[in-house]
This record gives sequence, structure tokens and C-alpha cells, in this order.
Amino acid sequence: MTPIIEMRRIDKHFGAVHALRGVNLHLMPGEILGLVGDNSAGKSTLMKVLTGAYQRDAGEVLIDGKTTHFTSPQDSRDLGIEMIYQDFALCGNMDVGQNIFLGRWPRRAGLFVNRTRMYAEAQDVLMRLKVDVNSVFQKVESLSGGRQQSVAIARAISFSPRVIIFDEPTANLSVMATERLLETMAELKRQEVAQIIISHRLTDIFAVGDRVMVLKRGQAVGDRYIRSSSEREVLELIISGTPDDALTAEQALQGAA
Repeated sequence: MTPIIEMRRIDKHFGAVHALRGVNLHLMPGEILGLVGDNSAGKSTLMKVLTGAYQRDAGEVLIDGKTTHFTSPQDSRDLGIEMIYQDFALCGNMDVGQNIFLGRWPRRAGLFVNRTRMYAEAQDVLMRLKVDVNSVFQKVESLSGGRQQSVAIARAISFSPRVIIFDEPTANLSVMATERLLETMAELKRQEVAQIIISHRLTDIFAVGDRVMVLKRGQAVGDRYIRSSSEREVLELIISGTPDDALTAEQALQGAA
């Protein structure tokens, strides 16, 4: 099966800082990949290169096996890749429906916002995700952090993405909101939406993920299938893994067998 996303030998510099060093990454259709490492590992940088927010200095990005060059996040969105940042990028003084369709409100006669259609479609998206938001007419600023995140996910889903990237999605959520988010991720997987989860919380990744990749100082130091690994093994890779002994998930699985 061809990966939906493949990144090969990605390099990125910020002046004298070598943020990414020959990183390879692949994501299969419908797969949930955890991307882990310490705060300087390069996780968010790699994803910003993927989405076109940053331009790579070397390497290539392939979508469905075809080499692609994104010059902006809109380019990656056009090919079905959405990224949800920690701040959710919502407008608190607008309601849920307006936020879901922000900047692309459905119109009547090409001029007027079709509010009936907008709120009906917003409700449909929320129902598809099985998320608990009281009303599409409620102001976003009045929602809890977990429900605001649900709105951000609904906005991403409204673009009919094939891939969603989550940047530290459970960092500021309560236990209940975290459980609800993990249920939403599982529902997205059932709908064959591939996901990449940047997170420090290994427990969350092991709860819903298929595979976990470890970065350290801008280099890949490990790739494991969750079904054949453990949080302890991944933690050891985060702390002491090196590029010299890094294995792909397939190699690690064969070695375990």
C-alpha cells in the first residue's frame, strides 16, 4: 500500500541551528501515528514543513507517491492535510457555526451569507464527530477548553481532510475532556482519516495509536508499532536513542519475532 504521506531526508535550518537532520517519515491511509520527543526534538518543525508553513532546505515530500512542494498551508489543505494547533485558532466572539465555516461561509446569490445552510451543515459535522457541543449558536469563548477543541476539529473535518495533525492536543485538557478527545480520534480513524499526534503523553498515544515515531535533536531515533512495543521502550528511545541504532517499525517487529 502506498503511504498517504512520505517525507524523505528532510533538512531544516534556522540560521546556525540545524533543526531537522535527514528525517524520514511515512503515514499510511487511516493510520494514527504518534510523534514524540523532548521539547527541542523537531516535532512541530517537521509538521510545519509538511503543511507548508516552513520551507524545507533539503529532502522531498510525497503525497500518494507523488513529489509535492507546498508553499503555504493552503497548498497542503487543498490536498487534504489539516493541522490543529494548541491555540485552536478560533474567534471567541463568534459562535460555533461561524467558527466552523470562518472565512468560507456559504452564500445565497453569491452575496449574502446563507445562515440556515451554515448552521445546518455545522450541526451535521458535529454529529458526524459525535462531539458534545450544546448549540451551534453558542459563543466559542463561553465553551470549555475541551469543547473549543471539538470546534477546532469540526472546522478541520468540514474541509473533508484525509490527514489531521494534532499539536499537543491533550496538554491543557481535563481527564474527562481527554477521554472525549481520544474517542473522537478513534471515530476519525473509523472514518479512515489518518492522524499524526504530536504529544508528550505516551499514555494517550498508546490508547489510540497504531505506531509511534521518536525524534531527538532533529533526528529520527526510533519507530515502533504500538502493538509490539511499550511506553517504557519508547521512553528509553526518547532519553537515550541514537540515529545509529534507529529501526523502522517493520524492522523492530521482525527483530522482536
